[in-house]
Amino acid sequence: MERELEDRLMRYCAVDTQSDEGSASRPSTAIQLNLARMLAEDLRAAGAEEVTITDYGAVLATVPGTAPGPVIGLCAHMDTAPAFNATGVKPRVIRGYNGGAITYPDSALMLTPEHSPYLATKVGHDIVTASGTTLLGADDKAGVAIILTAVREIIATGAPRPKLRVAFTPDEEIGRGVDPRLPADLGVDFAYTFDGGAVGEVEHETFSADGAKIRIEGVSTHTGTAKGKMVNALHLAAKIIATLPQATETPEVTDGREGFWHIHALTGTAAVAEMSVILRDFELDGLAARGAMLQQVCAAVAATEPRATITCEIRPQYRNMRYWLEKDMTPVTLAHAACRAEGIEPVSNPIRGGTDGSRLTEMGVPCPNVFTGMQDIHGPLEWVSVQDMAAATRVCIRLVGLAAT
Repeated sequence: MERELEDRLMRYCAVDTQSDEGSASRPSTAIQLNLARMLAEDLRAAGAEEVTITDYGAVLATVPGTAPGPVIGLCAHMDTAPAFNATGVKPRVIRGYNGGAITYPDSALMLTPEHSPYLATKVGHDIVTASGTTLLGADDKAGVAIILTAVREIIATGAPRPKLRVAFTPDEEIGRGVDPRLPADLGVDFAYTFDGGAVGEVEHETFSADGAKIRIEGVSTHTGTAKGKMVNALHLAAKIIATLPQATETPEVTDGREGFWHIHALTGTAAVAEMSVILRDFELDGLAARGAMLQQVCAAVAATEPRATITCEIRPQYRNMRYWLEKDMTPVTLAHAACRAEGIEPVSNPIRGGTDGSRLTEMGVPCPNVFTGMQDIHGPLEWVSVQDMAAATRVCIRLVGLAAT
């Protein structure tokens, strides 16, 4: 099973599937369909039925049940994050990790237990990384490999199982992984995303999230005759950033249950500038307060320069899945039981982020998140243990078996 997982991960990570927030197409990038077609063939080879690629880019499949029980969905996302280079990924394996620093062939980077304490617990494991100039894409191709390996094993052994539905989605990293048609197309009683980190994580609480677009229209003139005429949109953008609370409410200074605001893109010219901001909080009132703060700051900066136009549009992204799952913890309890049956103590910490499960749960499909082993995601030091992936695969197989009645 470990070699199969490794082979799948290496093959999938080599395919560029980066999503694009600025694209209006669905999926946001056509390259994601390259992996979708590969996964559809792998599902058929594993024995899955009703394998389709939807017109919104999701790969769906069925594993027919051999015993009564709830219809269960197994979900992972195909895209990789736009946060870092994902073109030309060269995955590699460090076999039998010795506990020291991991170097990279294409850069001077080093991955060390001091930087990533979880790595210190993986001595003897086979560690997969990229080559130093790209992210790896274990987020969430590790989840894809885990589900496909579990599906092949479940079908091959013929163990009792309820009906299963598989969904590999595009565009999760840009908050568009759950098309409004997906819940009906999936057709399950509940589901699991395999999109978590350390072994034992079974998460049923995420951030609630909004996204904001700020547009600043200044006054453009020739710089040689600009006195008293020019209004520089970029200067006003800088004022907005400087006015927002940075010492206490940004990602780099918060953790645990603390929320934040985060400017992740700024583009433009002296004439027009646009800023993209994400707002995060575990509670809806805290999220609303951050949105109100952002709008107040924009209004205050606009008041200093009446010749400029500043707009701030806030849109919902996803909500804390806890609001729905706490009403019926059946899928969480089942995942906890599956972990314990494999000798793993489950851990349910809140996710400082979101998953497709956040949106699915909000849309009526309860969907907690299960570990894959991936670490240091969205950057060049991303890595995953093959043995951790194997543990997640065993948990997946076990929870399917426990659900059969």
